[in-house]
Amino acid sequence: MRHFGLLCVCLIVSLHAGATTRVATFAGGCFWCLEPPFESMNGVSSVISGYMGGPEENPTYEQVASGRTGHLEVVQVTYDPTVVSYEALLETFWRQVDPTDPDGQFVDRGPHYRTAIFAHDDVQLMSAMASKQLLNASGIFERPIVTEVRVAERFYPAEDYHQDYYKVSAYRYKFYRFRSGRDQFLSATWQDWEGYQIFAKRPVMPEESPYRKPSLVEIRSKLTPLQFEVTQNDATERAYDNPYWNHKEQGIYVDVVSGEPLFSSTHKYDSGTGWPSFWLPIDPHFIVEKEDRTLWMLRTEVRSRYGDSHLGHIFADGPAPTGLRYCINSASLEFISKDALSARGYERYLTLFGD
Repeated sequence: MRHFGLLCVCLIVSLHAGATTRVATFAGGCFWCLEPPFESMNGVSSVISGYMGGPEENPTYEQVASGRTGHLEVVQVTYDPTVVSYEALLETFWRQVDPTDPDGQFVDRGPHYRTAIFAHDDVQLMSAMASKQLLNASGIFERPIVTEVRVAERFYPAEDYHQDYYKVSAYRYKFYRFRSGRDQFLSATWQDWEGYQIFAKRPVMPEESPYRKPSLVEIRSKLTPLQFEVTQNDATERAYDNPYWNHKEQGIYVDVVSGEPLFSSTHKYDSGTGWPSFWLPIDPHFIVEKEDRTLWMLRTEVRSRYGDSHLGHIFADGPAPTGLRYCINSASLEFISKDALSARGYERYLTLFGD
């Protein structure tokens, strides 16, 4: 995406990916063990073992295996997003690893065996972070999830003898995998969660959405003049003269027109601009980005999906881990405190606060 490119000029997009394919990169310990589950997915065209995350160029397996480079063992997955979603890849990834282990995976120890999700654009970044947050709140794992969500860097394919090792050296692979303890851990962890889906409570499709844009008459009767001008006529409120720029109470911010959930206090920060600023939306599904060429400049406007309310703009000068700043008008938002979420029908967002 445009602002992500400004943020991550070093981002390398895999050249073998065609116009209708995308790439996703995952670190889950020994890369041999991540190839089979991804290669079995419909819509995945290739899975390549390799290295990512370190400054060294063209690392060898011996160098990475020493633990003295910054690289992790990864697999790079090429997939057709019209057939399989990135979220489905995330679901598969989480079921292959122990995401609570900061020092390696199973029998394999060392920094190069740590788990990580490398995002190739900001949609992947937000989906990966949302999946980690939802899984952390699920109760499946007793310890906190330490898997990193990082921006993708240059990918280096591993040596040929590592590719499809589970096919080429099937006996050795099966022996290693059994001795590693991976399957035993996964079986014990997921046996009571067989039907669990991380994104099962994602927003429903538009035709089934509980959120809608009211009639203009309803909107006028509901909003103040300033709220109407901002949400319907793309106006901008004054900096430091709005209710939420310095608001610190725990809760979520919803579209003042439609009620769709947009931002959380857990992702809010002081940008020094005088407007409410967030480094991540609650769910990118509710955010629509549009090119804005007003005021003799090129910016990216953000609007709500169902209410079509003007919210503000997004900039690539935010804090880690996304590097993004959602600069939002208070007049576009209604705040719902943490204690009122259940009463207002937003109880599933209590997981944002560890409840």
